[in-house]
Amino acid sequence: MKSSEIAILALGFTAQALFFMRFFVQWLHAESHKKSVIPISFWYFSLAGSSLLLVYAIIRQDIVFIVGQSTGFFIYLRNLYFIRREKRIAAALELD
Repeated sequence: MKSSEIAILALGFTAQALFFMRFFVQWLHAESHKKSVIPISFWYFSLAGSSLLLVYAIIRQDIVFIVGQSTGFFIYLRNLYFIRREKRIAAALELD
């Protein structure tokens, strides 16, 4: 196996590990709160995992995988935007 193939596999496994971490973190957070809660780290792990999986899919030239990961990437970015906007609004209301 060539070193470039090993690097691509390492990228894929790293991406999958990051993507898995979002579920693991969400599960721990929900258990500690005894209700379904999505912590902000869920969205960051989603974005990181999706980004690397998108790169992996592009390298592998898998159009199905590319479309799936690029769609998720924008959804995760949008959720982080909403969270940031909500925090700015809450901070502005506290100043009043």
